[in-house]
Amino acid sequence: MNIIKKLTLVIVVLSVFSCKQDKESDLTNTATVYSGGDIITMVGDLPNYVEALVVKDDKIEFVGTKSEAMSIAGKGHKVVDLKGKTMLPGLIDAHAHFGSFSAQAIGAQILPPPDAGANNITKLIEILKDWNTSENRALTGWIFGLGFDDSVLEENRFPTKHDLDLVSTEHPIMIIHISGHFAVVNSKGLELLNFTSETKDPEGGIIRRENGNEPNGVLEELAALPYYTKALTPTTEDAANRFFEAGQNMALSYGYTTAQEGRAMDQSMFVNAAEANKLKLDVVSYIDYAYTEGIMDTKWNSKTYNNHYRIGGMKITLDGSPQGRTAWRTEPYLLRPHGTSNDYKGYPAFPDENTAIELFKKGYKNNWQILSHANGDAAIDQFIKATTIAANEYGNNDRRTTLIHGQYIREDQLDSLKNLNVIASLFPLHTFYWGDWHKEIIGDELGNKISPVRTAINKGVKVTIHTDAPVALPNLMRMVGISVERKSRSGKLIGADQKLTPYEALKAITDWSAYQHFEENIKGTLEKGKLADLVILDNNPLKVNEADIKNIKVLKTIKEGKVVFEQ
Repeated sequence: MNIIKKLTLVIVVLSVFSCKQDKESDLTNTATVYSGGDIITMVGDLPNYVEALVVKDDKIEFVGTKSEAMSIAGKGHKVVDLKGKTMLPGLIDAHAHFGSFSAQAIGAQILPPPDAGANNITKLIEILKDWNTSENRALTGWIFGLGFDDSVLEENRFPTKHDLDLVSTEHPIMIIHISGHFAVVNSKGLELLNFTSETKDPEGGIIRRENGNEPNGVLEELAALPYYTKALTPTTEDAANRFFEAGQNMALSYGYTTAQEGRAMDQSMFVNAAEANKLKLDVVSYIDYAYTEGIMDTKWNSKTYNNHYRIGGMKITLDGSPQGRTAWRTEPYLLRPHGTSNDYKGYPAFPDENTAIELFKKGYKNNWQILSHANGDAAIDQFIKATTIAANEYGNNDRRTTLIHGQYIREDQLDSLKNLNVIASLFPLHTFYWGDWHKEIIGDELGNKISPVRTAINKGVKVTIHTDAPVALPNLMRMVGISVERKSRSGKLIGADQKLTPYEALKAITDWSAYQHFEENIKGTLEKGKLADLVILDNNPLKVNEADIKNIKVLKTIKEGKVVFEQ
């Protein structure tokens, strides 16, 4: 064979080998390039846009120009054209109750408009009757629904057992108030809970009465909360699967890539889902102070996820609901619940403050992050005192203790949070749902100061915002819009000087919430090396009119590079 023929043969062989390698590379390249829309990195104090983002496997490989992205992605990469839509980091709610998403998604839809149709007791009863089928009752053995709101019902009162008995006297019924702090049960429900005229009110709770001492079906706080599992726990494996999938799919449809269970009394639902590899998003839970024994010593109590689940710390609840008027204040409510005295100020979960102090000390001693629910300013005073004592005794280095809700927080208390390095996870969603009602029960001036996010930011307090779902639907874009508008149901401005900018509101459910959860190194912004947790929206919250932000829809949710929801 002459030299020319030999060289030709070598070239052919190398070409074939090279082509084979290229084809194999094409088939094995897992990179995806996203471009063609508004990609907002959420890095920094001002909006930062990039042309393209590269995802490889479960991480972000590159953010920057499209030409560089194409080169870095390599041959055979996948291209996703955003077609003018908007990409953000995956959304992280700073406080919600993921374990109850299921019941909200699958139970009777008794929320008031615009989320559902229960605007009066007659309609509420009709909704419950329609839901009352043998198939639905088989889920838990109860007729149930979440989200009725006495402040919006036309009758402006709580339903009672007499109203619910119109739905059924044969089957137990439990409906849970939109605040999550009250329940109403029918006569059969009272019977199964063993609540009679002889039953005493538990500490931190009230059984409302009629005709002397007879329970009327309305249960407050710790007379209600421990019994929710009776009505909301699936009775079969099939029912449990239906519950779980309904709740998870609802979270994904609103762009969640990380969800929080903000008060877990039982973590079996999450552990079972994690061990069965059913979780499509990350779930971090905070264990109720009364249930920490044993649970906090398990492998799940960790800064890292195990099959998408971990325990983040402990939850301590210090008072109740402002719209339900059980939040503990230093001044009396102007509009008091029926049967209460003129100096009614709500009430604490821990009348003996030493009990609360010891719980905070326990958390600090064990290096557990603490999330503490406190709405009224008296409860927040107790929070500040307990936090101060615990911090002085055990140190206060990077604990990220978080005040949850803080609806009636005073300016001097915000200063205390700053000094204690406490995160304030505030609740401006209230301005739409209950802004008008707050003004009735505490007055116009104080009503305008609920959830003072602007003041908190101006004082240098680290801030997040949250839905507290199922208190409302876990609709994070609605929350962003309401935080920017601060308008009530009636269209009134509720504290115009407390508005967030659209960018700040987005930071609060991405970057800032990741920080609250000790996850800022892997989530919250679009940066190389972080998890490919992404969400695609149908509009850009930074470019649409203020009033249109709340109507923005999630088109696609991507968790660690995998599409987990697509509209």
